[in-house]
Amino acid sequence: MAKARVAVLISGTGTNMAALLYAAKATDCPYEIVLVASNNPDAGGLKLAEAEGIATFAHPHKGLSREEHDGIMHEALIAAKTEFVALAGYMRIFSSGFVEKWEGRMLNIHPSLLPKYKGLHTHERAIEAGDSHGGCSVHLVTAELDDGPILGQTPVAILPGDTADSLAARVLIAEHQLYSRCLAVFVGRETSPDHLVAQVRERALSLPEADEVVSHGMPCFGIVKGKKFAYVSLDHHGDGKIALLVKISGADEQAQLIENDPDRYYRPAYFGDGWVAMRLDLGRNDWDEIGEWLARSWRSVAPKKLTALIDPAEAF
Repeated sequence: MAKARVAVLISGTGTNMAALLYAAKATDCPYEIVLVASNNPDAGGLKLAEAEGIATFAHPHKGLSREEHDGIMHEALIAAKTEFVALAGYMRIFSSGFVEKWEGRMLNIHPSLLPKYKGLHTHERAIEAGDSHGGCSVHLVTAELDDGPILGQTPVAILPGDTADSLAARVLIAEHQLYSRCLAVFVGRETSPDHLVAQVRERALSLPEADEVVSHGMPCFGIVKGKKFAYVSLDHHGDGKIALLVKISGADEQAQLIENDPDRYYRPAYFGDGWVAMRLDLGRNDWDEIGEWLARSWRSVAPKKLTALIDPAEAF
């Protein structure tokens, strides 16, 4: 299975970038570093990445608006076919437009136990507050600084006589270990059967009177005491695929979907022309679109008493 393509953004020496890079050398690591980019052409981490054979990109931000510089960085990420972005000491606050483009796919590591001590001088603040522990957090990046969902944390004890520098040195060791683990788990979710089924389940069961059963070894969703509108195929008959099966209009639509995207869509065995299978294990799933597919499939089997309730609501 292809590894997730990760770009790392840095502004300085890039020790966290190096930790991610060396973790990626393991054969069982689910990601690879495809680009190291910086707003500082003199960043020491760029030389290390180059020596390790990783593509690099740098463009100074001076003289550019935030949006202009973010646009340049975005184009570099796209050119490298980036799927996920890992911030590793990137000392720039992004524009809302950039964050929106990479929403749900951009991670950051922060040297505190969030939600404590967002921003700078985290170690000084922890010591001054009399905390027993400092630490680090990996989180998803959102428009608000250091405020996204937390993916993992490591507490680091504050010792008597600690200074900000001595605490920072130990926290950095924890950062190097935590970031690679969290990144591996996060990108691995894109192909994890449990995660994929959970995403489908959440959307399917939000539909009126939907329920879940197991049919032919597959999670199956239908109307209570009624027809089925979706299945999740998990390596069905050893085909090695994880796919969502939904109802469609017929053979013409099935053929058109497969022709337009043969890697993602296929004709599910034993289901006929009224169904299509869309692979979930390729990653890069648009869950809003998948929710729409489930709603459409649900509507095709739901009795009029249910669709009559939901259709007027969607008109507003």
